[in-house]
Amino acid sequence: MKFAFCNEMFGQEPFDQVASTMRALGYTGVEIAPFTLLPPTDAFDARQVPAARRREIRQQAEAAGLEVVGLHWLLAKTSGFYLTSPDGATRRATADYLKALVELCGELGGTLMVLGSPQQRNLLPGVGYNDAESYAAEILREVMPVCAAHNVTIALEPLGPAEGNFMLTAKSGVQLAKLVDSPHCRLHLDVKAMSSEAEPIDVIIRESRKWLAHFHVNDANLLGPGMGHVEYGPILTALDEIGYSGWLSLEVFKYEPSPREIAEQSIEYLRKIEAAIANES
Repeated sequence: MKFAFCNEMFGQEPFDQVASTMRALGYTGVEIAPFTLLPPTDAFDARQVPAARRREIRQQAEAAGLEVVGLHWLLAKTSGFYLTSPDGATRRATADYLKALVELCGELGGTLMVLGSPQQRNLLPGVGYNDAESYAAEILREVMPVCAAHNVTIALEPLGPAEGNFMLTAKSGVQLAKLVDSPHCRLHLDVKAMSSEAEPIDVIIRESRKWLAHFHVNDANLLGPGMGHVEYGPILTALDEIGYSGWLSLEVFKYEPSPREIAEQSIEYLRKIEAAIANES
């Protein structure tokens, strides 16, 4: 299995140092939060990332031996964009911004964009779920030709009720992908998010096999795999059985004892589970 990590866990540490550290631990991919590409701001806009900075990040990743998987936290820290807005101008602005992110992703060498960003998709007052889903599908359909041109897939990320009230289950993510109706719109699964679903995680994985494009590893306690109560044996077994060949990307939300220690413990734990599965087969 291929192991990647989400770079925002390292805060403002220089990207080249982070890349070198993580590659030494065994990670071969990096997933980038766009807002980390510029100094902190109240209203981030990825279109302001200079061409030189884009080249620098790609070159630093390559120099460290890392593949840029793509982007996540697509709309986080932005202003004026909303995936489920009833306002036509807002939807057009959001579609245009996602197109710009697709171009950024391609320039960095990535092929995948994880669409989570709950604060820019939760149901607005007076907007029912079906209408919100229709608005989101409209935006995403407009972005699909640009995705095709840059060989980028948008992976829809269901999130649990602690994060919001839109697209809370894998099935709802598949439903939205069906409405978009493009090979460049698929499903992303996250272990923490799936922990809130009624079905066991391994069942969700098997049921989603035709749609699964990407996978986040973590625990319901916001730390890494093996650092909480989630048992990864059934999870990795299910991924192996469905022939999943994508990334296992580490995304955590608590950074103690340190990002490096979390990354090291996580990959050691996952490799032990992987080895045990291989020995059983």
